[in-house]
Amino acid sequence: MVLQLSSQASHGFRNASSYDTHRPSYPLEVVDDLLAHLQVKDVPNARIVDLGAGTGKFTELLAARDEKYHVVAVEPHEEMRKALSAKGLSTVDVLDGYANSMPVESQSVDAVVAAQAFHWFATDDALEEIHRILIPGGNFGMIWNVEDYNAPESWDPTTKWEATMKEIMWSYHDQRPRFRHDLWRNVFDKQVSSTPFTIQAADPLFSLPLGEDSAKFVNWLHPDAIWERFRSLSQISVLEGDELASVRDKAFTAMGAPYVEANERGELPLHGHVVYTWTSAVPGAPIKEAG
Repeated sequence: MVLQLSSQASHGFRNASSYDTHRPSYPLEVVDDLLAHLQVKDVPNARIVDLGAGTGKFTELLAARDEKYHVVAVEPHEEMRKALSAKGLSTVDVLDGYANSMPVESQSVDAVVAAQAFHWFATDDALEEIHRILIPGGNFGMIWNVEDYNAPESWDPTTKWEATMKEIMWSYHDQRPRFRHDLWRNVFDKQVSSTPFTIQAADPLFSLPLGEDSAKFVNWLHPDAIWERFRSLSQISVLEGDELASVRDKAFTAMGAPYVEANERGELPLHGHVVYTWTSAVPGAPIKEAG
């Protein structure tokens, strides 16, 4: 069964131009480290699938590298895909497809990367499809920009105004897991899990434990730019009318509080982490339950 684009994603990312303008890119040193873990750094012409490529924030970084990768960007959202195609990246093929149904040949790519996306399709079917297209021993990487206001509940925000923004974010839950809910890990963990009633054969598709690292970032941005970045998040971008105005008022009240640090240009420090993980495909059939 082919995944369908959720209504939250379809509606939440309909303004692809705003998303592309206000969402951040990724630090080059982090990208370099992730590609090293994926064993494609300094590998000329490696074939990489950017899965859930969106408007191409990560795709652009791959296309600009000296390795001259051949990149296949798979994106199901039509408006996001159009925005990526319009960039005219010469070494990138932009294709319509879903995480569990990609128009990519079996065992044909060296690495798959999901940037700011895996939480949308963290399913058994998607892992099987990613495993299918990777060469034996190929690698799968995931990366997220995680602002303090969009982080897991257990992470402490750096500043009071970011804590307020986080409270706003967590007050909107549309029953779709995001990175901050930390549920995306479950699809890997259950590969070798067991219960008193079932035992799963230890035949995982991907190696465990996941490799994982992170790097802190601070972006100095004007409150207007912070609001537009905040508003580009799918559960906020669907808001309209009075509800959107109320959230905007709360956000600007938090950013304008007397205790908030600002530089001479009126910019505020937006804190967060870049989180990235990696794993390698292992030979074998999908996990089977043995009773």
